[in-house]
Amino acid sequence: MSRRTEQHPDPADPRIGAPFFSTWRVGTPERQRQAVEAIGRTWERRPWPTDDLLGYHVYAGHDGDTLLHYSQWRSEQAFEAFGKAHRQERVDEIDAAVPGIERVGIGRYRHYRSAGREGAAAPAPGCVVIVDVRFEGPDEDRQRAWVDAVFEALASEPEAHPGGVSAHFHLSTDGTRVLNYAGWESAQAHIDALAAPGEGVGSATEQWRRVQNWPGLLPSGSVSRYDHVLGLTP
Repeated sequence: MSRRTEQHPDPADPRIGAPFFSTWRVGTPERQRQAVEAIGRTWERRPWPTDDLLGYHVYAGHDGDTLLHYSQWRSEQAFEAFGKAHRQERVDEIDAAVPGIERVGIGRYRHYRSAGREGAAAPAPGCVVIVDVRFEGPDEDRQRAWVDAVFEALASEPEAHPGGVSAHFHLSTDGTRVLNYAGWESAQAHIDALAAPGEGVGSATEQWRRVQNWPGLLPSGSVSRYDHVLGLTP
C-alpha cells in the first residue's frame, strides 16, 4: 500500500533512472487543497503499483493555482507500463472529486548534478523553488555545459546567500531544457536572494554573466515557489 511521508525526496538518489515533473492548474488555493486530498485518498486505497516507482510527491504553488508533481521512477519503461495499467483509474477518481483540473504537461528528465549543504548542516527545505531554463533547439552537450558553468559560478560566488539548502539539476530528455529543483530554508530567503544585487540569485560576477548570456539560452524560462504538501512511498 501507499504510505504518506512528510520527508522531502532526494532527487540525487542514484536509483532514480527517470524523474518526471508535471504541472496541474486547479484555479484556487481551496481547489489546490481539495486536489491534494483527492490524490492522497486515491493512492492510499490502492496497492502501490510497482517497486519501480520509488516515490511520488506533490507541491502546492505559491501562486494559489498550480500543483507540481514529481515522481521518481527507475526507468521510463516502468512509467509507461504504469500509464497503460493504472494511471487512468486514478485520474478518473481525482477528476470526479475535483472537476476541471487542467493538466499542463509532463516533462521527462535525467538527473545530472547536485550541490548543497551536507550532514547536520542541511535542514529540510522550507520552500522548493523550480527553475525552468529553456534553450533554442535540442543540444545535450549545451545542456551539460550550461549546468557546469552554473557550478563554476557557484564555486566562485563571493557572497553565497545563506538561505540556499540544495540544488538538483535535471536535463530534459529532448535536449531543450534544464530544470533546477532547489531547496531553500524559506520562501522569504529566496525572495531576499532575488532582491540582492545581481541578476537572479548570483552576484554580478563574470562567471554569472557568462551563465546568463549563454548562447542559445531563451528568455522564456520561469521561477516558481512551492510547498511540499504530499509525499507517497511504498
